Amino acid sequence: MREPNAITAAAKASGEPVFREVGVGPWSETHPGVPRPDDHSSPDFDSRYDSKLLDEGDRRNVLDRFRYWSVEAIKSELDRQGRHGFEVAVENWTHDFNIGSMVRTANAFGAKSVHIVGPHKWNRKGSLMTELYQHVDHYPSIESLVDAWHCEIAGEIARAEEARDRIYDTICGNGMATKKYGASYMDAVEGTASCRGTDGDDASDDEKQGRLEQDERRYREIEREARESKIIALDIIPGAVPIETYRFPARCLLLFGAEGPGLSRKAVELADDVVYISQFGSVRSINAGAAAAVAMHCCLSQHL
Repeated sequence: MREPNAITAAAKASGEPVFREVGVGPWSETHPGVPRPDDHSSPDFDSRYDSKLLDEGDRRNVLDRFRYWSVEAIKSELDRQGRHGFEVAVENWTHDFNIGSMVRTANAFGAKSVHIVGPHKWNRKGSLMTELYQHVDHYPSIESLVDAWHCEIAGEIARAEEARDRIYDTICGNGMATKKYGASYMDAVEGTASCRGTDGDDASDDEKQGRLEQDERRYREIEREARESKIIALDIIPGAVPIETYRFPARCLLLFGAEGPGLSRKAVELADDVVYISQFGSVRSINAGAAAAVAMHCCLSQHL
């Protein structure tokens, strides 16, 4: 019989490892004597909590502040707090096992949405169910995705312009925006907390104008980011620029390909820029999932 490797034998005898506990147990164990937040009669009732998770515990791969929350509640909270301006598109022509890890990374870094290009069925193994908290949609081709992206950006610019016009109308009282868009268009702008103040309509005129001007600056920034948006392909090809010196726009669509073949020719053709991650060893490229993580974090870190 073959003798075990000395390192393996020593490792088994070491008493290691001891892992930390992930997640929480049932509510009755972690909060003894505290009313359950799903109890409608409790003053602390909170509809975000999931009764089954409260019964059984929550060992999911979620932040601690989301423990016991339902999937819908977590997704809504991510939308409420605001996702980042980059979107992720992954070509699915080879059913690449890396797609799941790319979706998981997109969730971790707060991507606005994830687009799967190609066949509808994709390899979810590495996602660890994070797609449930993410906006994920499907496109049959890269061209259809790019067309939809351009329409989305055009819509963002138009909505920002219209919102700013309505704010000017409210501040100046000249009625020009009403004439341009119609009396009922964007009435919600005048009904926002920015216009009303924090206590109904009790804000002073100066406070209302200040908040309106703040809203105007916000819409101006949204419009600027949309106009500067780009489609960025990640691949190592002639003409690509190094990620270390590239400046990502805040609003962008990142295109990722499969392990091995990389991006399709059409994806590279339709991209505004092509970026690559510099390699300093002997290999030509790193794992596709790892490359996507590097690119997403690089993009995000430039705008935090």
